[in-house]
Amino acid sequence: MDKLAAEGVILDNYYVQPICSPTRSALLSGRYPIHTGLQHGVIRPAEPYGLPLNLTTLPEMLKKAGYETHIVGKWHLGFYEWPYTPTYRGFDSFYGFYTGSEDHFNHEKYGILDLHDNKEPVKDKGGLYSARLFAKQAQKVILSHNASSPLFLYLPFQNVHGPTQAPQEYVDKYQFIDQKTRREYAAMVDIVDEAIGNVTQTLEQSGLWNDTLLIVTTDNGGIPPAGGYNWPLRGHKGSLWEGGLRGVGFVHGKMLKKTGVKCAELLHVTDWYPTLLYLAGLTEGDSTVPPLDGFNIWQTISEGAPSPRTEILHNIDLAPSNNNLRDIDGGYDGIAIRVNDMKLLMNVPNLTWYKPPELSPGYQQIDQNLSEPFMIKVALYNITADPTEHIDLSKELPNEVEKLQERVQYYMKGVVPSLKKPADEMATKVAKEKGYWGPWRT
Repeated sequence: MDKLAAEGVILDNYYVQPICSPTRSALLSGRYPIHTGLQHGVIRPAEPYGLPLNLTTLPEMLKKAGYETHIVGKWHLGFYEWPYTPTYRGFDSFYGFYTGSEDHFNHEKYGILDLHDNKEPVKDKGGLYSARLFAKQAQKVILSHNASSPLFLYLPFQNVHGPTQAPQEYVDKYQFIDQKTRREYAAMVDIVDEAIGNVTQTLEQSGLWNDTLLIVTTDNGGIPPAGGYNWPLRGHKGSLWEGGLRGVGFVHGKMLKKTGVKCAELLHVTDWYPTLLYLAGLTEGDSTVPPLDGFNIWQTISEGAPSPRTEILHNIDLAPSNNNLRDIDGGYDGIAIRVNDMKLLMNVPNLTWYKPPELSPGYQQIDQNLSEPFMIKVALYNITADPTEHIDLSKELPNEVEKLQERVQYYMKGVVPSLKKPADEMATKVAKEKGYWGPWRT
């Protein structure tokens, strides 16, 4: 990946959502989670909801331009009814798993199989590591593709999501790393790097590489207990601090006009939707409501033009919290917005900076903010000057706070209720009876 990134455009000011399902919904719908109802948490296996069916997904739009569309890997956008599953949402084929995470070797979630080939369970791949399995399936898709039609391949690997697992021969390469979890995490990065290399090699062999635009993106920040550290950024996966939502990504392709560069322009995961529609020749956009939150950033990433984006609504989460320490005064449960250089956070947990163990030999880092309030009601940072969020400017710049709060109020008017629902006991009952996860309301 380092080689591909160096040859392409590294996205140095790129943002995603702080957790899995919201980022995937933003990617495939072009909309902030506050406009899809996926702003609170992730979709658990037995929860009966998903990406709303009134939204036209990216692959559905691309099919209008004649694309063949395939997904290999992680879905995590709902599956309680068949219409919420990938082949009903614009993909010609699906090979992968519905839930948010599973064992990388036996492909089970809570001891129940979750591996599917379109609508059928795959029961004979136990012991095969998921990154290798998904890479091989992606290679099959590429090799069987008729080059007379354009191809959209969505390949969301499970790596480096927990559980931290990798084939032992990869783990053994990192014996110089003392901490076991960190060693396994390095092995997971290694094997997914190899998998991406194998897929790109197949694209070259098939004659498709010169016309391929490769986009590599994470879906959220790392989580320290699972080996993922975001140092020197603050916070972790699931948080609205930079460590939770500053994305790692790059773009590679012969059609890029300026390569071997870093793009410091402000970008967001919702921007891929309109950008890819533009490249596919679809200028009319998606007529469904609500309107897109993403921008066409093609000139920005391909030519170095200024980004059309000047702000990002990181999230507004109004869902009730069961945390007794929550500051209920403001009535919010986590808000963050970025406008130009400035970022406002409201009612967020006061998280710290987690050093990876190799930078803190001999001990596990303790929270540096233990003496501070558990919740931060209002904080303001200049992210361009202070990307690690050390200097709170809220008291020094009250007018800036007010300006960003006005933008929050603007977005508040369009917030749709969270779709989050309690687990349905029938889901696990049906999964156990069938021996695999799948739609249980049919």
